[in-house]
Amino acid sequence: MRRFTGSWILIIVMLLIDLYVFQAVKIAVQSASPKVRFTVFGIYWAISSLAVIAMVALPYTNLDNWPKNIRTYLFATLIGLFLSKAITVIFLLADDLRRVLQWAGGKLFYQYIHGEPFKAAGISRSAFMSWLGLAIGGGLMTAMLYGFTNKYSYQVKKIRLGFPNLPKAFRGLKMVHISDIHSGSFTDKSAVARGIQLIMDQQADIILFTGDLVNDHTAEITNYADIFSKLSAPMGVFSTLGNHDYGDYRTWPSPEAKAENLELLKQVQNEMGWRLLMNEHVILEKEGEQIALLGIENWGAKANFPKYGRLNEAYAGTEKYPFKILMSHDPSHWDAEVRPSYGDIDLTLSGHTHGMQFGVEMPGFKWSPVQYVYKQWAGLYEEGAQKLYVNRGYGFIGYPGRVGILPEITVIELA
Repeated sequence: MRRFTGSWILIIVMLLIDLYVFQAVKIAVQSASPKVRFTVFGIYWAISSLAVIAMVALPYTNLDNWPKNIRTYLFATLIGLFLSKAITVIFLLADDLRRVLQWAGGKLFYQYIHGEPFKAAGISRSAFMSWLGLAIGGGLMTAMLYGFTNKYSYQVKKIRLGFPNLPKAFRGLKMVHISDIHSGSFTDKSAVARGIQLIMDQQADIILFTGDLVNDHTAEITNYADIFSKLSAPMGVFSTLGNHDYGDYRTWPSPEAKAENLELLKQVQNEMGWRLLMNEHVILEKEGEQIALLGIENWGAKANFPKYGRLNEAYAGTEKYPFKILMSHDPSHWDAEVRPSYGDIDLTLSGHTHGMQFGVEMPGFKWSPVQYVYKQWAGLYEEGAQKLYVNRGYGFIGYPGRVGILPEITVIELA
């Protein structure tokens, strides 16, 4: 009953927003011919009506029987329509506030200035604000639709990091860092395979994956395990767990079923040839010199994300090694525990944020809404001698696309 009531409340809100935005549409085409206005109005209400009908039908539809592609794009399109109209409403509200203030000012001061009563003539809406709201809202919707085409547009980002305490034998070591595969969101196996080949083309010495192999169920990786098992490097492929890997966002028939799912995920990674680090470390050796690679389970300082990680366990025994790399899924771990308590961990590798799969990146400037939640959300961060690199994610979840923040394969050369 609660779900039913909530759906109808959302539908009523959508209708009210549609009616409000329609006022801006009318103003935007007020000087057009009747035929153009009729066409624009018809398209607007056809799209809006289909969105409302979809919202009415969803609570009574067994979506599990629908192809995953259709489900994914339907939800993303509905959300995109809602957000684009909500943004338009912000501009209309600002304009209506101007109208109210203008009316109130006239009511209060007109008689004082002109010596006669104020005549409450209508104060028209601003055509500029209507056009601006529609342009920005429409631009967002267009960008989100375009983003559907970018979800497999893997970009290789290369970065060279210098450390004075890095043993000589490891200078020039090439690492590939990937994160947030989210195999449960994939629908194009050949596109995923192209990304894996792009990783192998980098000829890295070691490959490091920092968690979220699945959305919540190990079965999601089954159809892609053969592809990811092709990842290999002379010094190995190492991985950690992310918050989605534990199945915490799914209802399980029993605690035992949830625990079994996690054990299967560990087994799959082993079968793919990946070395999963569970609050532990391994020693990497080259030409008689050694460094430590630490990997912990998910540990997040934000939004009640679980703290399964035990850095103290992974760190124990690494004190004597001159250089340490930590794999920790959530970048909020760096400020919350790594820097304050483990000042000799030189490089931390994380993912988790995906750059929100939406933002702007250009030379010297990057922005995403996720930056208002995560201080470190994409790329390189440095504090003193310590460095953190946040990978933008290999896959996607929720919104089946990427706008401005493309899926990333990071190539790190140590120097």
